[in-house]
Amino acid sequence: MDAPDLPPWLELTAEPTPGTVVVPGAAARSRGDLFGLLAQALDLPEWFGRNWDALADCLLDSDDAGPLALRVDDAEQLLADEPPAQFATLLQVCDDVSSHGRHPFRLVLRTTDERLPALRRRVAAATS
Repeated sequence: MDAPDLPPWLELTAEPTPGTVVVPGAAARSRGDLFGLLAQALDLPEWFGRNWDALADCLLDSDDAGPLALRVDDAEQLLADEPPAQFATLLQVCDDVSSHGRHPFRLVLRTTDERLPALRRRVAAATS
């Protein structure tokens, strides 16, 4: 279920959805955890500096990567141990990758029906 004000590359859902890369939100509660999971799942290069700029560079420079659909399960836990600005930064990086990348990019934040309203509020706060 998408909210009408979400960017086209972002989906919030409680439904099972396919993703080319799946990240467990419970294991990505900090930036370090998220960067480690993404480095492994996306086979990021050795030079990946495990920061937001390096992540954006890696995703934007992937000539042969093709379309990417990143799904985060238990998304309410994604970056939950970080200040809210870090979640906003992640969404900004995703927006940049979607806008300037060579291939389509999609982020699916998946949670339970009960937690979906809180996730929508979190996304709205991060994108306002």
